[in-house]
Amino acid sequence: WIVSCFAFISAAYGCGSPAIQPKVTGYARIVNGEEAVPHSWPWQVSLQGNGFHFCGGSLINENWVVTAAHCNVGTYHRVIVGEHDKSRAITSEKVQILKPSKVFTHPEWNYRTINNDISLIKLASPAVLGTTVSPVCLGESSDVFAPGMKCVTSGWGLTRYNAPGTPNKLQQAALPLMSNEQCKRSWGSNMISDVMICAGVLLALPPAWVTPVALWSARRTTCGPWSVSSPGEAAAALPPPPLSTPVSLSSEAG
Repeated sequence: WIVSCFAFISAAYGCGSPAIQPKVTGYARIVNGEEAVPHSWPWQVSLQGNGFHFCGGSLINENWVVTAAHCNVGTYHRVIVGEHDKSRAITSEKVQILKPSKVFTHPEWNYRTINNDISLIKLASPAVLGTTVSPVCLGESSDVFAPGMKCVTSGWGLTRYNAPGTPNKLQQAALPLMSNEQCKRSWGSNMISDVMICAGVLLALPPAWVTPVALWSARRTTCGPWSVSSPGEAAAALPPPPLSTPVSLSSEAG
């Protein structure tokens, strides 16, 4: 359902409605993902320090960005919106360089267990919404993440396990969700909590090749808007499936 029924209403730059249609070609692990159609994920954020990308995030309205707590974002970092190719000059893509005014990390974030891996960034000045910059919808607390549901993760993370560097162009990968029961069998019951979801495909690989990551996962119902369901940065990962924290935030953030 990812590539069908894209009846977007983009004139008002509403949430979850890209003006430029994304194209996702089936399932692909984050490793060996594919380049995204430029600006087809207009809520994609690049968090940068000293000019270097270190983490991803999603624009949820013109004033707020949601990201992973493990990114350790500070007010001295920069929030870049509207970017696709990091190798191009800032002016060539008309990106917006924004500053965080405050960062709110979940009070129960635990780096050892990866529980509650979520932070909110309040922007010092609002993002200007348009064709290449628009927000993603927030998932509802009542949303059901059924096993097998296809989600899409995007970012500038590694495209293969032993890659010497990260890609310049935004990457994407489609992944199926898994039940927590399946995930617990892979990771162990102590690693998986009720505030996590899992995505990926189980493969028989040596344990040394397994890397857990949190990831952004965008999903949509038939003809509905895209909504974000988990924070982080797309990175090289091999099964067991990567872990993530569902997003359920107040839509009253202004």
